[in-house]
Amino acid sequence: MPPPIVIVFFLHALAQGGMFSRIPDMQLALGLNEAQLGLALLGQPAGAILSFLVSSQVVERVGTRTVMLTTIPLLALVLVGIALAPSLILMGVGFAVFGAAFALSNIALNVEADRVEAASGRRLMNTCHGIWSIGVLTASLIGTAMRGFDISPAVHFAVILVPVLVGMALFGLPMQPAPARPHSSARTGFRIALPTPMTLLLLGYAFGASLLEGGLRNWSVIFMRDSFVAPDWVDTLTLPAFMTAQSVGRLLADRAVHRWGPVQLARGLTVTALIGLLLVVFSPNLIVALCGFTLIGFGVCVSFPLSTSAAARLGDRPASENVAALTMSQQLLLLGAPALLGWIASTASIRITFAVLLPPLLLAFYLARYLAPKTPPERVAPPHP
Repeated sequence: MPPPIVIVFFLHALAQGGMFSRIPDMQLALGLNEAQLGLALLGQPAGAILSFLVSSQVVERVGTRTVMLTTIPLLALVLVGIALAPSLILMGVGFAVFGAAFALSNIALNVEADRVEAASGRRLMNTCHGIWSIGVLTASLIGTAMRGFDISPAVHFAVILVPVLVGMALFGLPMQPAPARPHSSARTGFRIALPTPMTLLLLGYAFGASLLEGGLRNWSVIFMRDSFVAPDWVDTLTLPAFMTAQSVGRLLADRAVHRWGPVQLARGLTVTALIGLLLVVFSPNLIVALCGFTLIGFGVCVSFPLSTSAAARLGDRPASENVAALTMSQQLLLLGAPALLGWIASTASIRITFAVLLPPLLLAFYLARYLAPKTPPERVAPPHP
């Protein structure tokens, strides 16, 4: 039986309800163009950034368990409201609330996973994120089926709410939080989670993959719809293809990090993401595009887990503060991405939208060097086979 935190990672992903697979439907329901949709999506990173500023304080004072029990069901509930939003403004507000809840739950999840990893002496972070990816994949497949049966996004998200509530009652309520790392109590008083030079270097590595993953989630279905002639459910297959590859990669990553080290693994997978992105940009048919999206899934699978784990292990301040600072800075850089990519799609083409994501991956290849610890690494055993 896996630790309860692994199950909660899955429920956190499921709570997002395959939202990205229903964005085209919500766009059409309100009659939004790509630029307007980008403005609505801007609410999500905006809400997340405001939440990240104080998330470390909330997690340290309230506790990881309470935060997860509160915010994960809220994610699923807010999606129903977004689907029922009658205007662009209200949809943007809904995305902002969703982003704030996601930020708090995200910090609590990753801090708890780091604490369990430290207490058990075994690598767990990539596995947790692999299970999370499986949860998103499950939600995306449900979204694909819902689209195929022409079920409205609001009904779809209401159905997802039920297993999320049941799962949190069964696994979240009985969960006992792991002990905090020693440096968690090293500083007192109110603190805003601002980045340090080291977290900025880790951000430089993670940003390219995060920008690419966000662009893929928001625009890949629209890319398929506008580039090729295929049924709606075929267009939606980009997300399951991406998530399947990402899930498999993450489940194998803890052993790979133990064998090759974080830098070598990160650089090899960044090259894989570059190849996949080139296939998408120059894809002559939907099969090649799907292959490209699959390679991207493998290529970006370790970016967030490796950078998050490295931030949590810095030891200069509470892990929640470093994780919050890293994630907040990442969201801040991504703040204008939906609107910018929407503007590029509407003024140039959807292929150019993906082409502009190539340079950040090249930067990630170089900055992966900062994933290597400057002090002797912790002696962490590989996961059980």
